[in-house]
Amino acid sequence: MRLFTAVVMTALSLVAAAAAFAAPAGRSKLNGNRPAWAKSAERTGDVPAGQQLDVTVYLKWRNAADLDSFAAAVSNPRSAHYGQYLTPADFRARFSPSQADVDSVSSWLESQGLKVTGTPENRHWIDARGTAAEVSQAFGTTLGMYKYRGGQHRAPDSEPSMPSSLAGQVTAIVGLEDGDFVTPSAAPPPAFVNAGPCSRYWAEKPATDKPKAFGKTQPYAPCGYDPAQLRGAYGTNAAVASGTDGSGQTVAIVDAYAAPTIEQDTNTYSSRHGLPPVKLSQVWANPNLDNANGTPLCGGAAGWYGEETLDVEAVHAMAPGATIVYSGAASCFNNDMLAAVTRILDGGLAQIVSNSYGNTGEGVSAQEAQAEDDVYKQAAAQGVGMYFSSGDNGDEAARLGHPEADFPATDPWVTAVGGTSLAVGQSNDYLFETGWGTGKSSLVNGAWSPAPPGAFLYGAGGGTSKLFAQPAYQSGVVPSSLSSSGGSAMRVVPDVAADGDPNTGMLIGETQTFSKRTEAYGEYRIGGTSLASPLFAGIMALADQAAGFHHGFANPALYAGYGTSAFRDVRPSNGKLAVVRNDYANSVDASAGIVTSLRSLDHDSSLATAAGYDNVTGIGTPNGGSFLAGLSSR
Repeated sequence: MRLFTAVVMTALSLVAAAAAFAAPAGRSKLNGNRPAWAKSAERTGDVPAGQQLDVTVYLKWRNAADLDSFAAAVSNPRSAHYGQYLTPADFRARFSPSQADVDSVSSWLESQGLKVTGTPENRHWIDARGTAAEVSQAFGTTLGMYKYRGGQHRAPDSEPSMPSSLAGQVTAIVGLEDGDFVTPSAAPPPAFVNAGPCSRYWAEKPATDKPKAFGKTQPYAPCGYDPAQLRGAYGTNAAVASGTDGSGQTVAIVDAYAAPTIEQDTNTYSSRHGLPPVKLSQVWANPNLDNANGTPLCGGAAGWYGEETLDVEAVHAMAPGATIVYSGAASCFNNDMLAAVTRILDGGLAQIVSNSYGNTGEGVSAQEAQAEDDVYKQAAAQGVGMYFSSGDNGDEAARLGHPEADFPATDPWVTAVGGTSLAVGQSNDYLFETGWGTGKSSLVNGAWSPAPPGAFLYGAGGGTSKLFAQPAYQSGVVPSSLSSSGGSAMRVVPDVAADGDPNTGMLIGETQTFSKRTEAYGEYRIGGTSLASPLFAGIMALADQAAGFHHGFANPALYAGYGTSAFRDVRPSNGKLAVVRNDYANSVDASAGIVTSLRSLDHDSSLATAAGYDNVTGIGTPNGGSFLAGLSSR
């Protein structure tokens, strides 16, 4: 494999603008903590003074430059220090903020009337709680409500400040605003049932009773691929059968909240699809409640249940011998999600972490992004691979009005997993893949409308970061037309890809709520890059077992395999591939009718599948035994 001689990451390239006015005497402004979306013209009122708020004060790592160098060295296959990871305790001794720093900031917070509610083992942050009036007084700013993305969200009216004696220890203050939260990449309605007909494998059933598209009869969509089909397509069935099944490896999954039936559903699914019982442990925080009305934040827990079940079953499908740790966050806000990740790192609970969520674009404040980036460096130093879904809305232009890649996938210390449309043959064989991007046409009066490929519906996320400069491992691989589209060379996502198209997705099983509140186990097809990430994470568990060591932050090793047989280069299609899909109008049965649509493949917003690296599928998809062999050498 082609190896890089240097893997040097760059810090945030975005420089926060200086505040328009100076901090009071003895205090320093913490620039970069006020979100860009909090525009004065969008301010609608004040946050009630008595409203209870939770804030998180992030502290800087000690020896931060040393950490950058260390994390790069242990992740670089050409380095003499490759694979020489730190234990959680060693990391804390070398890089965590001192207890004295934690105590000094905590004491100041308490002196301002705030209650300190906790700090993690790595001492990276301090959680505190107080009223809006107390928080405003402590951080020298007022809090307002702003119109943002169709709702009302809290944000500081100016950059916060702290005593100058403490400000140098602080990276970010999170919680002054509530507009930065993540969403699951795929979540079905409370109950969902596939409407037939559907194909057991690619093109098994031609839709001869429906209009042609692109001049030919198109097939009915697959019913949902099962574990043997997915392992067959990615060439790992033989490895799993011979014992390289993820045994001895631990994969963690992070989502918000926790479905109460994950283990039960996964074992039911396993018994139906030839898998052993899942080895699952779960750790989660109590759900974080909105103090204003006592309801769960982010729309509640149930909306995440399908996501969580998909993630566990996808990892188990690809690595049936691996142990899975589910870490549920208290809410979908970034600081709670980061706490769920940190719980894994501090406890040394896993070597691979799959994260099927992301922000819409890179709208987080510069300092909040830096605080998250610090945690991903901790993961790299400890030999933990972080895998993130690249997103399910293409270039996000439909939501944001302009193209923007999703964070945290854009962080250079994580592996961003894009999505493909996958065709599996009758013998569980690989037929083809192309980039996931769906155009939708509905059946109206015997014709497809709008004409195929129809209107963009959804597709794999990707694009060029506005926050992070290009990491060394992408140099010479990512075309300058993508990395330098805005001038300076920047990070581009995704890095790799796997099946993500909901129309060629995985069959999963979950306890769902049907009519009259009846709960029952059911199976249905689902996709999204939230499928792609755990699929790839499961394959990496096989790679770790086959190699006999943990690849940790794997991007340097993965990019070293670019252009070799380790990866299949996902090429553009002719633009004329499609499937016919039937859906129940009420999502569960035919009583309200059936809606028929044509889903055209490989039409992903402004993103495009291309030969070589592209911003839909990255460097490609794993190629079975060649992929495992290519990652087996140090």
